[in-house]
Amino acid sequence: MLTSPEADPAREALDDALLEALQARAAATTGAPDAEALALRRLLARTPAARRTAIQALWGRLETGPLHVHGPDAALLAADRHGLGFTMHDSADKALAAVEAGGGAALIGLAGVTPWWGRLLARPNLRVVGALPDAAERAPRALRVAAAQPGPTGQDRTFWVTDTAESDHAVTLSLGLAGLAATPLTQTGGLKLFLLAGYVQPDDPRLTGLPGALTGVIGAAPTF
Repeated sequence: MLTSPEADPAREALDDALLEALQARAAATTGAPDAEALALRRLLARTPAARRTAIQALWGRLETGPLHVHGPDAALLAADRHGLGFTMHDSADKALAAVEAGGGAALIGLAGVTPWWGRLLARPNLRVVGALPDAAERAPRALRVAAAQPGPTGQDRTFWVTDTAESDHAVTLSLGLAGLAATPLTQTGGLKLFLLAGYVQPDDPRLTGLPGALTGVIGAAPTF
């Protein structure tokens, strides 16, 4: 004979409190990218390791503003972190244009043949403010771009572009001699994208005289 489960008032009270807290948090104003990163890092520091992934996924789903996605890697990463409430675009340029027109952010993969990231040198209103995966030990596969300026959070990586024809090894050596630890990420269309350890400002004097006629920082992303 089937029996109905007994009511659990204590559990129901916790569920109600959780719902109220989530609604209040969703209604809160979103801060600058660096402020949001510091808030998440503070929360993760108080979270057991086994539940940190769930907290990051919940945080991503609470973000306000539209998310514009291009590329299969970016779509998978966006779904994992933000859920399915994003808009897919058939080109990186369309995703970036949607951000310029309506705000929000774009998440664009690095596996394509178009050096869309290099075009950010000519669009200073758009900056890389995040990257996924965002664990420090994993290489980024997609960059998050918004009409915002990233700030230092204490655990960051910076993205630098050059059009030099020199080898990755030669460029990495030049960056190292300038005091910048660098890792090559991708190259296409005559442009190379490097990851620099830490937060590096666009006008950092260490960037002067590096290989390439067209070079520059296109943003930075926190790690967790």
